[in-house]
Parts: sequence; structure tokens; C-alpha cells
Amino acid sequence: MARRSIVKAAAATTAAGLVPGLQAAVYAQGSDKPEKEEVRIGFIPLTDCASVVMASVLGFDKKYGVKIVPTKEASWAGVRDKLVNGELDMAHVLWGLVYGVHLGVGGPKKDMAVLMNLNHNGQAITLSKKLADKGAVDGASLAKVMAAEKRDYTFAQTFPTGTHAMWLYYWMAAHGIHPMRDAKVITVPPPQMVANMRVGNMDGYCVGEPWGHRAIIDGIGITATTTQDIWKDHPEKALGTTADFVKKHPNTARAVVMAILEAGKWIDAGLQNKNKMAETVADKSYVNTSVDAINQRILGRYQNGLGKTWDDPNHMKFFGDGAVNFPYLSDGMWFLTQHKRWGLLKDHPDYLGVAKQINQVELYKQAASALKVSIPKDPMRASKLVDGVVWDGKDPAKYADGFRIKTAAAA
Repeated sequence: MARRSIVKAAAATTAAGLVPGLQAAVYAQGSDKPEKEEVRIGFIPLTDCASVVMASVLGFDKKYGVKIVPTKEASWAGVRDKLVNGELDMAHVLWGLVYGVHLGVGGPKKDMAVLMNLNHNGQAITLSKKLADKGAVDGASLAKVMAAEKRDYTFAQTFPTGTHAMWLYYWMAAHGIHPMRDAKVITVPPPQMVANMRVGNMDGYCVGEPWGHRAIIDGIGITATTTQDIWKDHPEKALGTTADFVKKHPNTARAVVMAILEAGKWIDAGLQNKNKMAETVADKSYVNTSVDAINQRILGRYQNGLGKTWDDPNHMKFFGDGAVNFPYLSDGMWFLTQHKRWGLLKDHPDYLGVAKQINQVELYKQAASALKVSIPKDPMRASKLVDGVVWDGKDPAKYADGFRIKTAAAA
């Protein structure tokens, strides 16, 4: 779809009253004028970069006095390095990457910030067709196949402290597989997952869409589980930056959050918008794949590659009812519990203290309030994960130590 057609459609949507225009523009004026007007935001070619991309393509950024420049990056390690050295102002980034950098695990140590959550759900664990042919089609059957046929099994995630690593490890452990002892885990950038599986470099991987569905389209893999089946409405990507950037450019940070909130609301407003989004982000400038690899799962239309199809109401959401984007303290704390569980952290951190340092809850509330977006009353939330264990953030050390399958930190 031509860019001007999309922009016209967005203008019509805005004119129809999706977001209150005058109210929304308040932070682009007077003393709240953005300190830095051009903002370079890194992204990895994944469906969930969409709200960052659409905020730029549809011109929502200009309403708030900023220009978002989406910058395509090759790997999460590259995103990390460019955030830390200032080449990028912000990034569509893994929660666990931001927390890992803040604590000095998985890279250089630097004080970091999460401005908002970008999306819930929408990732998947893919197993190779060869493994599926032997009967491994879900967690339980994978455990049986691995127990019956002893060999070296290799699984891939996208960054050592990131979300995909944690979903993969949690899911494997929930089915009695120790991800560190029973398998070899490697790091592969998201766009390279399908190519690596095609040549036999791994038995399975966890990654964001469209690279789960792409493996099915290409006939090389099957979907063993979705991440929303591991944790319904889990946090996925964040809008991340450094603490220094927020301190120096609070109005810019608020303006960008507002633009992306509006873009997320636009995406989730209906079928037509989601299809337009898919056509836009599929372009080689962004995800570089076919539209059909994106436009099914964003609507909740799933197939597992073995003939099973289903409609999943818990598919990828960019805004939902407004609660998707809130940077819950308990969400950030959960990643720390898993970093401790898998030996990435030697000692228990100050879970709540770290989350309060990183998550810019007050800044987010200001942006959301200006747009009349609903704000949860409590910065903590409770969820039951796939193994039946409830996470509510109340006793993170006990939670982290309570898992039967875990790894001790190296001394």
C-alpha cells in the first residue's frame, strides 16, 4: 500500500476521534517542548516493531513535536551496544536486555530505562520438522523424544538475558527438560532463525513473529507452543533507553511514548488497520518478508504446521484496552527472578528497587493521562504461568529459589 494512502487513512481515523487531538498536542508546546526533536529508535525486523514504525509512517510523532527515525538493526547485541554508546536514542528492545545491561550481566553495565511496554504475546517456540517427524510436537513429547534418543540437542534464543531465552528455558523446564544440562543453547539473531534451521543448525528455537510462522510457510518447522500459552498477556518488547537520556530529555521521552501509544491504539483498532500495518512492516525497509507471514497471526489465526488450526484471542496486542503498554514493576522483576534462576545473577538483587529505578512509571502515567488511556491502579500484577505457578512479585527471592529445575550461579 502506498505510504500516502496509509497516512490518509490514519488522518481519517484521527479525525473520527480515536485520540483527542488538542489534548494530545499539549506536550508539544510551551515549556514541555521536546528537548531533542529527532529521535533515532533502533528496531529488529520483527512484527512487534510495528508501533514504532507506524508512529513514524503515519506521522503520529509530528503531533507531539518529534520526528522518529526508525533504524533497522542486525542483532540484539548491536542494539545493546548502540544504546549504551548513544548511537541510538531509544530502541524496540527486549525487557531482559535492558535489565541485564542495568545490572551488568549480558554486556556493559549502564543505568537503563523502560519507558513503556510495546506489546503482549505473539512469540512462539518452533521445533524442526525432523524432530516433529519423530513425535516431538509439544513440550511433553519433546521430553520423551529427548529421553529416548540420547544425542546433542541444540536450541536457539535471541539474546542471553532476553525474553526469548526466558520463555524457552521456562517452557523446557516446565516439561522436565533442563535447558542447560539436557541441551545446548545458542544465540541467533531473529531474522537468521529460519535460515539456520533450514540447514540443520538447531532442533528448535524461540523467537518473535513472523519467524515462527515463516518456518511453517517454508515447511521446515512446526509451532510447539506460543508464548501466550506459557504466560497469557506476558510483557514482550519494551521501549528502552538509557537513564541519562530520560534525565536530559524528559519531554522528548514523553512525546515519543505518546506517539507510540497512539500508533498502538491505531493498530489494534480493527482488521483494516492491522492489514495495513502488515503491508507496511513486511517491506524490505522493515521486516523484509511476505505479507502473509505477518497478517495471519496478528489476527490470532494460527496453524501449527501439522494440520491443526485455531483462533487465539490472546494473540499479539499493541494496545488492547490500554493496559498493554503500562510498564508493570512486577514484569521487570520477573525477568530478574529468571536471571537468578538460571545463574545469570549470582545473588538476589533488590528486585523491587531495581524495577523502580528502570521502569519510568510516572513518565508513562503522564503520557497516558494526556491521551486519556486507562492506567492500572497497581504497578504489580499477578499471573499464572504454564507450570501452574503464580507470579505476583510479592516474594521474588522465594519465587526464584522455588523452582526444581534451575542452575546455580558461577562463583
